[in-house]
Amino acid sequence: MTTAAREITIKKVGLLRPFHWLRSGWQELMAHPGPSLMYGILVTLAGWAIVTLAAPHAELFSTVITGFVLVAPLIAAGIYELTRLREAGEKASFINSIKSLNRSKGSIADYGIVLILAGILWERAAAVMFALSYGGDMGDAQHFVKEVFLSGKYWTVVIAWLLSGMVLASFIFSITVIGMPMVIDRNTDIVTAMITSVRTVMLNLPAMLLWAFMIVMLTGLGMATALIGLIVVMPLLGHATWCAYKDLVG
Repeated sequence: MTTAAREITIKKVGLLRPFHWLRSGWQELMAHPGPSLMYGILVTLAGWAIVTLAAPHAELFSTVITGFVLVAPLIAAGIYELTRLREAGEKASFINSIKSLNRSKGSIADYGIVLILAGILWERAAAVMFALSYGGDMGDAQHFVKEVFLSGKYWTVVIAWLLSGMVLASFIFSITVIGMPMVIDRNTDIVTAMITSVRTVMLNLPAMLLWAFMIVMLTGLGMATALIGLIVVMPLLGHATWCAYKDLVG
């Protein structure tokens, strides 16, 4: 553990504290709805583009799912910056938030590399699992999902795929949920940010598990509306995560 990470104070909170973060996140969203919703629109447009490109290619199915997991923490950096600007008494506009990210571009880029490597590893593992278990023609993504995930013939590989996805998502959640807002707020190095994030998750495991569950449920709801719901869900969760960071890290 780095010296900087050891010096950071982490607060312990109760199980139901995530509901407070969500409420505070909504208040932050209402404080600057225009620029916040712009980030939600970007996520939705990116999602539509990814799905459109991947639809004819079944082998890209797991990559599509991974893409949402990986892109979210990076796009959320701009949402965190909006709140930081407002708290600093500066103009919290979409353009200003993009420009201000330049001050943390090194650590954000480092996070991007870590997330990309994690995504590639999981995508390759998923491709191997499906290739070894499914002997038929994959066809397009719709056919592949229907044949593999809905037919009940390949439940073992589906369970293995889900478990590996949960491991990836848990890893990303643990290193980014506090780490990414900390990078934006303090311009700290990625090692200190990730260590602090993991320490915070472990110290507040019940609350953080609930928060992770809430993120999954709200994101799933946003995706179930043809991604349109993500226009609101994405900035809401981003602002709420910033509130969680401020609440937990001294």
